[in-house]
Amino acid sequence: QVQLVESGGGLVQAGGSLRLACATSISIFSINAMAWYRQAPGEQRESVAAISNGGTTSYANSVKGRFTISRDNAKNTVYLQMNSLKPEDTAIYYCYARFRAFDYWGQGTQVTVSS
Repeated sequence: QVQLVESGGGLVQAGGSLRLACATSISIFSINAMAWYRQAPGEQRESVAAISNGGTTSYANSVKGRFTISRDNAKNTVYLQMNSLKPEDTAIYYCYARFRAFDYWGQGTQVTVSS
């Protein structure tokens, strides 16, 4: 069982920055992969950024160059640094973890970008 707790969402103006954090209940070393997803109203949930156990990262085309996923092994926390935010980035952001062939999700944190 893995618990994921997100924090850091909020309201920001276009062009601003936010940093999301996802704290895990187990050692991050034992988790196969972690990622951030988002879901806007009326839209399907989509992958935003991912980081493997080995540290390899990947990003959706829509956020490349603006978002950075990283992790702090000592704090068992994964971060999503979001810069140059756009109104279309408005969504609920979810933390995801893959552990022993099971998928785990956080409760979500709202990010709202005003124009």
